[in-house]
Amino acid sequence: MATQRQLVEAGVAPTDKPPALPWLRIQGTGDATTMWYAVMRKEVRDGVFIGALCIRHQDHHASLLQEGWQEVPPSDIGV
Repeated sequence: MATQRQLVEAGVAPTDKPPALPWLRIQGTGDATTMWYAVMRKEVRDGVFIGALCIRHQDHHASLLQEGWQEVPPSDIGV
C-alpha cells in the first residue's frame, strides 16, 4: 500500500491518471490522516491483498478486525 504521492515520486504512477495495476485506489478524503483513519488490508490469496480505509474506533473498524483484516502501520505504507 502506498499513497498517490509516493507512487508518483517513485515513478510508478503519472500525476494525472490513476496508477496502473496492480495498484488500486482506496477511496478516502484528501485530508485523511492515520491519526483518525486506519489503513486496513486482508490477504485474499497468497501475496494478493485487498485494502480499505476506515475511521478508527468505529463499528466498521471493529468488524473488519473481527473478520481477519489487519491494520497497516503507517511506517509500512510506501512503495
